[in-house]
Amino acid sequence: MKKLVTLSFLMLALLGTTYVSAQKFSGLDKSPMDITAFPSSYKVADKAVRVTYSRPQLKGRSVSELAPAGEVWRTGANEAPEITFYKDVNVGGTDVKAGTYSLFTIPGEGEWTVILNSNLNQWGAYSYDQKADVARAKATTTADSESLDAFSMAFEEVDGGANLVMGWGTVRVSLPIIM
Repeated sequence: MKKLVTLSFLMLALLGTTYVSAQKFSGLDKSPMDITAFPSSYKVADKAVRVTYSRPQLKGRSVSELAPAGEVWRTGANEAPEITFYKDVNVGGTDVKAGTYSLFTIPGEGEWTVILNSNLNQWGAYSYDQKADVARAKATTTADSESLDAFSMAFEEVDGGANLVMGWGTVRVSLPIIM
């Protein structure tokens, strides 16, 4: 009888332990994080620049609905993207010191304003402070025949550096970065 009570107690303890250690995880983020870097080859460890951002999706909506013209936009979803320069660069005509900056944009017709801001860890553009801007640059826009449902960024190598290309819907935005 003593063994039965001990065994029963042990079984209850194991059940309780299993229940206590069970972890509930929330569903997958609808705007998953992504990273793009230059040089883009995984074989090159010495990167010049890297952007970490979240990828919102159109899901039947328009770019202008989610990133209205003339308004500061976080350039992605969730937290404002962060761009890290591993050496001093020139962004759209402005010299920028090596470091990490929040990346914002102001969509417009024919061009977007790209903003590098020294305040990090910002959720969206809610706490955006223009006084912390390090650089503002004009980026040209073009239209593409292919529509991207998920907002995307990539680097395109050019003489003397790279263009940061942002695409969403049929809009393509190109920002020159001289390294």
